[in-house]
Amino acid sequence: MEEESYECPYCGEVVTALLDLSGGDQEYIEDCPVCCRPINFDLQVHEDEWMLYVRGENE
Repeated sequence: MEEESYECPYCGEVVTALLDLSGGDQEYIEDCPVCCRPINFDLQVHEDEWMLYVRGENE
């Protein structure tokens, strides 16, 4: 498990997500804990390196 900070694409607040890297590449939706709007998460895992992309639902 890894913690990663990201900026909500709607309200701009910086929040932290807990990422499970053991599942490999993942796409999922979670609501922002501040403004409650849905955020699309795209987690790319390549061995020991990973990258998290977040975007709003209309991006």
